[in-house]
Amino acid sequence: MTVIGDPLNRVDGRLKVTGAAKYTAEVQIRNLAHAVMLCSTIGRGRVVRMDTSQAEHAPGVVGIMTPWNAAKLAGAEDRLTTLQNDKVFYNGQPIAVVIAEELHLAQHAASLVRVQYQAEPPQLDFEGGFPTAFPGHSFQPADTSWGDVEAGLAQADVKIDQVYTTPIQHHNSIETHATVSQWEGDHLTIYDTSQDIFGYRAELASILGIPEKNIRVLAQFVGGGFGNKGITWSHMILSPMAAKHVNRPVRLVVDRQQMFGTVGSRPKTHQRLVLGATRDGKMTAIRHQVYAYTSAYDEYMESSAFATRSMYACPNLETTHRLVPLNLGTPCPTRAPGVATGTFALEVGLDELAYELKIDPVQLRLANYTEVDPRLKLKFSQKALRECYLRGAEQFGWSKRPFEPRSMRDGSRLIGWGMGTETYRGTRFPTGAVVRLQADGRVSAGSGTGELGNGMYTIMTQVVSDLYAMAPDLIDARLGDTNLPPAPLLAGSRSTASVLPAVQAAAIDARAKLLNLAVEDPESPVHGAAVDDVDFKNGKIFLKSAPDKSEAFTRLLSRHGSQPIEGNAKVALSREVEQQYSIYSFGAVFAEVSVDPELGNVRVPRIVAVYDVGKVINEKTANSQFVGGIIWGVSLALHEDTYVDERTGRILNANLGEYRVPLNSDIGEIKVSATDIPDPVINPLGARGIGEIGVTGTGAAVANAIFHATGKRFRDLPITPEKLI
Repeated sequence: MTVIGDPLNRVDGRLKVTGAAKYTAEVQIRNLAHAVMLCSTIGRGRVVRMDTSQAEHAPGVVGIMTPWNAAKLAGAEDRLTTLQNDKVFYNGQPIAVVIAEELHLAQHAASLVRVQYQAEPPQLDFEGGFPTAFPGHSFQPADTSWGDVEAGLAQADVKIDQVYTTPIQHHNSIETHATVSQWEGDHLTIYDTSQDIFGYRAELASILGIPEKNIRVLAQFVGGGFGNKGITWSHMILSPMAAKHVNRPVRLVVDRQQMFGTVGSRPKTHQRLVLGATRDGKMTAIRHQVYAYTSAYDEYMESSAFATRSMYACPNLETTHRLVPLNLGTPCPTRAPGVATGTFALEVGLDELAYELKIDPVQLRLANYTEVDPRLKLKFSQKALRECYLRGAEQFGWSKRPFEPRSMRDGSRLIGWGMGTETYRGTRFPTGAVVRLQADGRVSAGSGTGELGNGMYTIMTQVVSDLYAMAPDLIDARLGDTNLPPAPLLAGSRSTASVLPAVQAAAIDARAKLLNLAVEDPESPVHGAAVDDVDFKNGKIFLKSAPDKSEAFTRLLSRHGSQPIEGNAKVALSREVEQQYSIYSFGAVFAEVSVDPELGNVRVPRIVAVYDVGKVINEKTANSQFVGGIIWGVSLALHEDTYVDERTGRILNANLGEYRVPLNSDIGEIKVSATDIPDPVINPLGARGIGEIGVTGTGAAVANAIFHATGKRFRDLPITPEKLI
């Protein structure tokens, strides 16, 4: 019996479609009050005065926190803007919190607060800040180089030197951010929409000055995160502050407009890409220079050139990242952070190079294929990108593609085919898990990870079901609670690779304890046997050489006080392995577009993508993640753009009516598949994460298809009808 790889239905699916799955804002606590953040209306300056007299006397108001009466926090930093001073760093920054008996009463009272500012001109000129930009900090150096780029460019027969830009984009998960806080003495229980409950607990303990053991954080269902729910934001500190302020539980929900500013964004990028190649398509030099903004009070680096360092064989390379501080909210990881924006520039640049060389875009990539990470000089743990190119091209019908632009039509519409390479770093972090074999015949598997649509409840269930050869409906997955063993940030395509081996190891530990108990029990049919000669499957303990000598594990447990057998594990990728291999996932994506040359309307009738992500644990949830990533990549290319008033820093389209995202009618047929080749290095299951990779390369594939359709090259996203005509 095996269920690994099967398209098992989501075990939490019924809870979600019936409304039984409770999200943070639905948590009910006795005597719960409702908090609303009041946000600044200037882009820079100070709050000079705040008149709260009308609001204080409004119906249902139980408290108002301002910079003048909020508790002072020893561990607070300016970046969290938690009412510790009167400074204003960006338009939309929290400057007060109104708490009332009901949400609508808090909202009304907040509208009655009168604020007087001392305003200063905000810094919002992105390109004007280039001369004073500075390197950022990340898990890789901001700047990397090898060889001699100038010499490589001198050797090149053909050069590409272009600038590519991407706009500010906001996450806009359907579930907005929310935090519910309840104090019981000096102990704090938090319900939150967090992707990182352990990181949040640690930061909260530091800021509030209380021990971590006094804080419990729960996030059992998260309604989409895309990166920004992995950061500790102001509201996540203001909620427990408000609960302490009014001495009762408080729920603080970030409204849709506040999602544009207070909880991060994908930053605007300006990327200069220089490529050099010989006539046969071999690249001789790559230079990738990235400018992105960060906030005026904090630092976040959009790592757009990181993927460039590991994608193609090139003897001479130089990448740099520079940050421009602006009076906007701090940017943060946004699905496939850095790689989504960086592969747009790189993969469009490769397409431009292919046209200059008159080489098929797939063949150009194969000409620069590498089995060794160019930056680390390490062999990839497992790589089947060549197969992705070839299989994807065959499924798409790429061989029928005429090379010349504007050579395909469907009636009056122009048809174009484009492609791109997809990639994302494979990661695995230290993770703990616990598995309990229970006297009622059920198995509980727990880890402090989370569920935000990635299918974690389901794949945890599959791992235990597979190992024990038990029906999946006998397995109970538990997660989203800091009382469970620690797990890493639920982001960066790391959770599957990190959590599942921990669950597997804990299940093995529980099985070993069960079998030891059985062979030592005089009443057991396997009493006295060597543990290696005994097995446990389908709820039964049996002798391998004589399977009829068996009993249900529940009978064994009943003889021993019906106490559960508990297995524990904490596992991580060894340092030795990290020093020997580079771990990445790869893919190839092919897109067809249909363009109305008069109206500039772009449709994407079909996309084909093939992925190399190691072993697929669940075909159904994997496909959902691939398709979701591709849709976001289409949105990156054609739809999303945040408009900022350059005088005030106000977001002008801070709602889902004017912030464009794809509708069902914007997305055509999407066909995805995976090579399903286990990665023998990353973990015993051979599985890497897949949450990010579908976004990468897809925006470039769509942009390249538009060039093939129209003969017009677009280097500034999004590609809108106005630009096309």
